Amino acid sequence: MKRLLITGAAGALGLELRERLRGAAPAIRLSDIAPMAAAREGEEVVRCDLADEPATLALCRDVDAIVHLGGQSIEADWPTVHRANIMGAINLWEAARKAGVGRVLFASSNHAIGLYRRSQRLDHDSEPRPDSRYGLSKAFGEDLARLYAYKHGVRAYCMRIGTCMPAPLNERALSTWLSYPDFERLVRVGLTADYAFEVVYGVSRNTRSWWDNANAHRLGYAPGDDAEAFAAELIGKTTGDPLDEAFQGGPFVSPDFTGDAGTIP
Repeated sequence: MKRLLITGAAGALGLELRERLRGAAPAIRLSDIAPMAAAREGEEVVRCDLADEPATLALCRDVDAIVHLGGQSIEADWPTVHRANIMGAINLWEAARKAGVGRVLFASSNHAIGLYRRSQRLDHDSEPRPDSRYGLSKAFGEDLARLYAYKHGVRAYCMRIGTCMPAPLNERALSTWLSYPDFERLVRVGLTADYAFEVVYGVSRNTRSWWDNANAHRLGYAPGDDAEAFAAELIGKTTGDPLDEAFQGGPFVSPDFTGDAGTIP
């Protein structure tokens, strides 16, 4: 791998990977719609709006692999989600195909499966059940990745990221937490493993995890952290909303909810 592209490099996870992946390739191209710190040795900094098709094509030239973190990172209205996460993703994968990029690591989300109940254990074969417009855009991204993997040969590694931060902040995160070191481990597996298309969970080795991550382990992911170390201080720290606390998506579930929760299996 001669050149790695990281989109969304100005965001929290992008900033973390910028430091952790230094040296992973002779050149690392960092891109975001937002301002970024100046390039250091071995780095290239390129401002780009992924909704701009020609700019995205130029961004992907001479790139061997992409870690795609860019886009709208929380729930938003339809126009915002559509532009950033639908059109942006289409432009990125089409540019990857045209530029001959070998693989795309996609930051999908647990919100693509957020309307499963917390009593249910999921694995990589669990079909999407999005909890929001944002979650739907991530489910779309997984299908887009599948199309380009099987039809065009662009390897795809879809990471259904849980709660990625330095430490879990509430009871829900005891099940969903992904530590920064484990995030790095998961990404490095995606950059080196042999696969065509895979769905994996971005989660640490949590005792209370809702997700069977055997598929990621099969590829070589070996998480080192467990949110259980924080359990004593976080038990009982919830949103207080029965709807949010019933489903895996947590606080993404209740906004705009007008259905009958009892009909959701």
